[in-house]
Amino acid sequence: MGTKTIGVTEEVYDRLRARKRDDESFTDLLDRLIDETGGDWRDGFGSLSAEEADSLRAAAERSRERFDRAASRRQQRATDHRSQDRSAVSDSADDDSEAASDDGDSA
Repeated sequence: MGTKTIGVTEEVYDRLRARKRDDESFTDLLDRLIDETGGDWRDGFGSLSAEEADSLRAAAERSRERFDRAASRRQQRATDHRSQDRSAVSDSADDDSEAASDDGDSA
């Protein structure tokens, strides 16, 4: 298998070296770290403290409430706009009716 050279900052190198085991190469280290990040997404569940979980829950609830209020306002504006359009069409039809009626009376 071929090799590639990559550049990393000294800070990243120091962090990698600190995680490297005595019996592994940097290639082995990177391979191990990559494998660790590809794990089961459920592994992180239960890792929040009760306080962190409550804070996250409250933030999600506030976000849902803001979304619901905004969606209701958009829906109301759309409904109002549609009612105005119907009213304008109705008024226009009434005007056309009156105009046709007036044309008929003058003949």
